[in-house]
Amino acid sequence: MFNYLDFSSVLKMQFTTKIIAVLAIITPAFAYSQGVIQDKFAGIGRAATSNEVKAWDIDVRPDFKGLPKGMGSVSQGEKVWEAQCASCHGSFGENNTVFSALAGYTTKKDVETGRVASLLPESATPTRTTMMKVSQLSTLWDYINRAMPWTAPKSLTANEVYAVTAYLLNLANVVPDDFTLSDSNIAETQKKMPNRSGMTTAHALWPGKEFGGTTKPDTLGTGCMSHCKTEANVASFLPDHARNAHGNIAQQNREYGQFRGANTTVAVAIVANGASENVVKTSVPIPIPIPVPVPEAAALKSADVNATLNKYACTACHGIDNKIVGPSFKEIAAKQGKQADAVAYLMGKIKNGSSGIYGSVSMPPQSVGEADLKKVAQWIASGAVK
Repeated sequence: MFNYLDFSSVLKMQFTTKIIAVLAIITPAFAYSQGVIQDKFAGIGRAATSNEVKAWDIDVRPDFKGLPKGMGSVSQGEKVWEAQCASCHGSFGENNTVFSALAGYTTKKDVETGRVASLLPESATPTRTTMMKVSQLSTLWDYINRAMPWTAPKSLTANEVYAVTAYLLNLANVVPDDFTLSDSNIAETQKKMPNRSGMTTAHALWPGKEFGGTTKPDTLGTGCMSHCKTEANVASFLPDHARNAHGNIAQQNREYGQFRGANTTVAVAIVANGASENVVKTSVPIPIPIPVPVPEAAALKSADVNATLNKYACTACHGIDNKIVGPSFKEIAAKQGKQADAVAYLMGKIKNGSSGIYGSVSMPPQSVGEADLKKVAQWIASGAVK
């Protein structure tokens, strides 16, 4: 199966090759000396230094050109992972709440064949993970190096990137627990990627046959003009009183990705419209139980809750005054702190998770003790005072 991550890697290689060819033509003309450039374009910029070019030119190709020297073990990667990655991706790369799962559904048999069985049409695997799809190890290393962690891209050292990559490979059953990944064995490790034989170039996403592709597009775009399928008849539907039995399903799923959830706070009445189709006629809000307000305590200050915030890593995503991944505590206090049931409302959002209030990134449910949960909610409701 073709993977968009691998497409970007191959496309990047093609683009880089063309850039090098262009530079080879224009270099004699401009000599890349500061004096010549200033003569040609007086007062406009200056020549980039070799260190500036080196800092920008960090891509790693599928043939591993551009890969820096270094090494990192699985055990070292686990430590970096817990400190830098687990908050978004889970301790074992399984988190599917904020981001799609990275690891899972790859076997030692896949490592032998180079084709992930879970991707085959006859498979009943319910989801797709990154380690199932990615075929080039260079893509994995390059992306982690340039984009992770989310809150501080490019902050990992080369050795830390090797270690994190080794940990991911270990989660995918590619390498053993005592393995150390390095620039000297990464090409050999590529030969063990579970889906190394799963990438195709026969899709005509670019012209020509430079990579063994075809000039025939992968979609024909033929519109259905005859024998079109008619609208499906709805044979049954969930009764209104049962739709919200487990809370609003839309808020329990991400707003992007492959999983969605219906807004179960709204009852949909479906009526017959002719013999062949059904249409939605009206939507009636379902009454939602109003949370019982929790008595307010005296206004708290950040010093009273700092230990609790650090204990549950709240500050990894929320600053007091500034947005990080999620909104600042001050912003939450300004938006929800003045409502009558603010403390109970905030306790519910922290405990059950939240989605769609401050953008598309969801906050997963948090396992917080009741006393700590109430303390944080009261602090926010009282204005998130420093």
